[in-house]
Amino acid sequence: MNVNARESKDLLIELVVGAAYEVSNVLGAGFLEKVYERALLTELRLRGLTSKPQTVFPVAYKGQCVGEYVADLVVEDRLIVELKCVDCFSSQHLAQCINYLKASGLRVALLINFQKPRVEWRRVAYSSSFTSIHGQENRADQSSPPE
Repeated sequence: MNVNARESKDLLIELVVGAAYEVSNVLGAGFLEKVYERALLTELRLRGLTSKPQTVFPVAYKGQCVGEYVADLVVEDRLIVELKCVDCFSSQHLAQCINYLKASGLRVALLINFQKPRVEWRRVAYSSSFTSIHGQENRADQSSPPE
């Protein structure tokens, strides 16, 4: 990935995370995931970003469609956003994002949790040669890994 593409993707992530914080600040914690999805769609639109809700990605096996994954949002046709309202992220949530990336051919997803008063998020990057996970949690004893 060239420097401009990386900077562009980083800026998109920053804009989406900022929009998620705004949604959390306005709504607070405690709503169902669908409420946050609709609010985030609205906030992204207000910020001039295009996003598609409930985007379906087919899963193929030897050329045959054997299933499909439905991502909560796809922003600017480049970033999958998966929303959760859970006590903490699990390995299943990360695996879900990785599978969305595999099925879609996209390389980066954001996993966002609205359960707590402060938004938690993870950036999940995937390619056939590596997977990386970076993000922010509310736990004081854990710092974010360097980008």
